Amino acid sequence: MHNDDRLSRGLQVRREVMGASRVASSMLGPDDIAYDLQRLTTEIAWAEVWTREGLDRRSRSISTVSMLLALNRSAELKAHFIGAVNNGLSTDELRELVIHSAIYCGFPAALEGMRILREVVAENSAPD
Repeated sequence: MHNDDRLSRGLQVRREVMGASRVASSMLGPDDIAYDLQRLTTEIAWAEVWTREGLDRRSRSISTVSMLLALNRSAELKAHFIGAVNNGLSTDELRELVIHSAIYCGFPAALEGMRILREVVAENSAPD
């Protein structure tokens, strides 16, 4: 049994942070093999955790990016770099998070994080 209200709230927050196109590509139809996991992610992570009091979305993005750097989770890191920008972090701030991670997560994780940040910046920069 699923809570449709919780799914709706989670989708709203997820779209605001990650962007509607990213969410649309993640939330495929109920017949998709990944649907149940995406629904759980949306209901629990986005509707319950990202909406809790105590941390604003900007702080949650800093925390999430930091953890993904430490775990070396490239695909999710790329998505959350975009979410962090949507939550008010600048490219300079994200660069500093990556540099800071080199000390605590190791240089390989930081180098991979910087590669992904450069990719995100290149993909989201307006042409000159």
